[in-house]
Amino acid sequence: MTIQIEGRRFIPREYDVFAGLDVDKKSMSVTFADHAGSQRALRMAHEVTPLLNYVRKHFAGQRVAFAYEAGPTGFGLHDELVRRAYTCVVVAPSKVPRAPGERVKTNRLDSRKLAESLRGGQLHSIHVPSGVYRNLRHLVQMRDTHVRQLTSSKLRIKSLLLYEGIAFPDPHEKWSARALRELQTLPCSETVRFKLDDLLDTLHFHFQAAARATKQIRQYCLDDPELQQSIEMLLSLPGIGWIVASHLVARLGNPQEIKNGRQIAGFLGIVSSEHSTGEKENRGEITRCGDSRLRNKLIQSAWTAIKKDPELREFYRRGPQTDKSDLCSFERTTALRCAAGYFDSSFDH
Repeated sequence: MTIQIEGRRFIPREYDVFAGLDVDKKSMSVTFADHAGSQRALRMAHEVTPLLNYVRKHFAGQRVAFAYEAGPTGFGLHDELVRRAYTCVVVAPSKVPRAPGERVKTNRLDSRKLAESLRGGQLHSIHVPSGVYRNLRHLVQMRDTHVRQLTSSKLRIKSLLLYEGIAFPDPHEKWSARALRELQTLPCSETVRFKLDDLLDTLHFHFQAAARATKQIRQYCLDDPELQQSIEMLLSLPGIGWIVASHLVARLGNPQEIKNGRQIAGFLGIVSSEHSTGEKENRGEITRCGDSRLRNKLIQSAWTAIKKDPELREFYRRGPQTDKSDLCSFERTTALRCAAGYFDSSFDH
């Protein structure tokens, strides 16, 4: 059994000891296992120094590999172990093998499961992004957070007006500058006025914050030659703008590590799910794994790309016939596949 890890293969027989780490905010449960089946379990502070001191004391001269699940603690532990010339595998929690009917879960059992799975070559490492791409992710996530809050504020304002029986200023319900000015002077009771003003202040705050985040994303990408080159390559595709391009680069990382567009489609969950057996093939909707926010942005990009690119438009029109009741699902799935197919051809060239 082998594990793909950071561009090379992790071969269990090349190591003597396998350490499974179940990490939380302040501490971590550690289980060490070897090929003979012996195990050691302990709990220690969430720090690299005591962990490596224990390894040097009890496993001196032996080759040790570490594994832990990706989570809120980030990649600091991975970075420190790799910096000190140790192998560390970071795995997605959903990819850790679990026994059917398992009803007991503790940190100690989770660390043992990681150690045993690492020893058996059953873990699949995720790609650990470099610091440049992690920082870009922070900016992209911050902008998306403000955009979501902006949308929520708009919905709260409309709900308040609906509840009070007050018509929205713009008949087309668009958030124009005129509509916002009228909302600030809309005649209503004192309490409704106070709540409406507070919601408008929140709306203005998140609008300004999203604009600042977008500006910072642009500046950050332009200041880094590698990011700028990736962004320019993506902007050359129909339907891709700065927002989608920066999110794609933040999530996908270094384009040199991408072999083809099929990898992107699988990573973003825009490939068909399948449950086939024997000679029977049964393929369903897209898997929808990965970053849902980026997948939703790609939907909008796909619609624009279909309008601009004749080849993509023809591909979309050749889609299978479907019932009207399922038309929305069909269009959503086809648009995503158009985007995936276009990325496939673009990255292959």
